Amino acid sequence: MIITDENVPSQRAAVFKRLRELLIQQHDRIRNYLNILDKQQDSIESANIEKLTVHVELEEQIVANIFSIQKVIDPLEEMYNAYVHITEQDSPDDIPALKTALEELKYQMIARSSYNRDLLSARMAEINEEINTLKNSSVAAGMRRSVYQNLNTAALVDIRG
Repeated sequence: MIITDENVPSQRAAVFKRLRELLIQQHDRIRNYLNILDKQQDSIESANIEKLTVHVELEEQIVANIFSIQKVIDPLEEMYNAYVHITEQDSPDDIPALKTALEELKYQMIARSSYNRDLLSARMAEINEEINTLKNSSVAAGMRRSVYQNLNTAALVDIRG
């Protein structure tokens, strides 16, 4: 895009408006992701595998959307910074505040995702321990024996009649 003196104000306004819209969309999607992470935590704690599977699938979709919007935001931020530099004034809009709020949400997102990962790892370790305990228990050992092992029947059969 060629920046000329005549079109700077209109281009600047368009860039600011679009960047603001995208930052708000990103903010909303991250909020949605945080809600999914909360529900995912509940599913992990309650050991509800079906709900956990649904939340993981939703999580994958939301994360993909977050990254796709970020690909658009990055070039717009470069243009925004160029316009702020060219006009040598701070923008009167709320983009810096939106960016700060977005960074805080990203920090929360990373922290909750890490917490859920740790919680899931701990839950998986508990399940593995339960499986090992069942394998080594006398009930499980009894199931592995032959069904014919302890029959109190005669070993020889008289077939002569």
